[in-house]
Amino acid sequence: MSVFSHKQRQNINLVIIIALGVLIAYSLQDIFSAILSTLVMYTIMRPAYIHLAEVKNWNKRFVAIMLITISIVLIILPFYALSSMVISKISELRSNEIFFKNLLIKLQHMLPFRINENLIQEGLNRLGNWATQLFPSLISSAVNIILSLLVMYFLLYFMLIERKQFEFSLVKYAPFREQNALRFGNEMKNTTYANVLGQGLICLVQGSLVSLSFYVLGYQDPVFWGVITTFISFVPVLGPPVVFVPAAILQIVNGHNFEGWAMLVFGFVVIINIDNVLRFIIAKKVGNIHPIITVIGVIIGIPLFGILGLVFGPLLLSYFILLIKIYESSTLASERLERIKTNNEHIEL
Repeated sequence: MSVFSHKQRQNINLVIIIALGVLIAYSLQDIFSAILSTLVMYTIMRPAYIHLAEVKNWNKRFVAIMLITISIVLIILPFYALSSMVISKISELRSNEIFFKNLLIKLQHMLPFRINENLIQEGLNRLGNWATQLFPSLISSAVNIILSLLVMYFLLYFMLIERKQFEFSLVKYAPFREQNALRFGNEMKNTTYANVLGQGLICLVQGSLVSLSFYVLGYQDPVFWGVITTFISFVPVLGPPVVFVPAAILQIVNGHNFEGWAMLVFGFVVIINIDNVLRFIIAKKVGNIHPIITVIGVIIGIPLFGILGLVFGPLLLSYFILLIKIYESSTLASERLERIKTNNEHIEL
C-alpha cells in the first residue's frame, strides 16, 4: 500500500512535471528563436500545405519538402546574404575616418556652436558595434545558425506531415476550453499574418521607395540603404526617417540642395504615409497590430533575438495580450455561470 493518498500522488506528479518542464525549457533557451521561427513558418505554410496535400492529394512528404525548399530559397538565403552585405558595409563606414572628419568640418561651418569630435566619434563607434551585433554573422555564428535552421526545419517537417495529430494535441493539452483554444489558434494566425506578412510587405515597399529615390536623386549605395530601411521600417513611423533624413542633410551640407530637399519632401509625404495606406488595406484582410505594440515589441525583441526581434518581439507581445483577452473572457463566462447558478438556487429556495 502507498503511503500517499491519491490526491497527494497527483500533486507530487504535478510538481515533478512542472520541475522537469522548467528544466527542459531552460535547456532549450539557446534554440528558443528556432522554436518560435518554426511556429511562425508553420502558420504561414499551413494553408498551402492543406491545399496541396489534403485538397489535391499530393504526397505529404513531397509537399513538406517542397515548401521548406521554397522558404530556404526565398527567405533564408536572401536574409543571410543581405545580413552579410550590411555587416561588411557597416565595417567599411566605420573604418572610413576621413569621410567622417570632412563631414564634421562641414557641419562645424554650418552650426553656431562647436562640435565635440571625440564624443561624436565614440557615439558612431558604439552605434556601429550595436548595428553589427544585430545581424547574424555567417562566419562567427555559423555553427549556431546551422543548428537553429536544422532544428527549425526538422520540427517544421514533422509538424506539417502530421498536421492533424499536431493540432489535435494542441487543442487537447491547451489550458483552455476547446472553443477558446480554437479562437486562440485563429487569432494567432491573424496576428502572425499581420506581423510577418503585413508588416513585412510595408517594410519592403518603404525600403524599395527609399532605394528608388536614392537612385533617382544620385545618392550613393541606394541598394544598401534600401535594405537598411527595410529592416528598420519594422518600427512604425520612426523607421524610414532614420535613413533618409540624415542622408538628405548630408546632401544639403555638401551643397546639393535640390537632392536634399527633394528627398525630405518625398520621404515625409510619400514614404511615411504609404505605411498608413498599406496598414489600412492589410487590416481589412488579416487584422492589424497597433503601432504601440509594434514599438514596445521591438524594444523587447531586439535584446533577445537580435535583428529577428523586429519580428519576434511584436509577435510575443501580441500573443501575450491575446492570452490575457482569452483569460478575461473565460473568467467573465465563469462568473456569469456562477451568478446563474446562484440565482437558480435562490429561486428554488
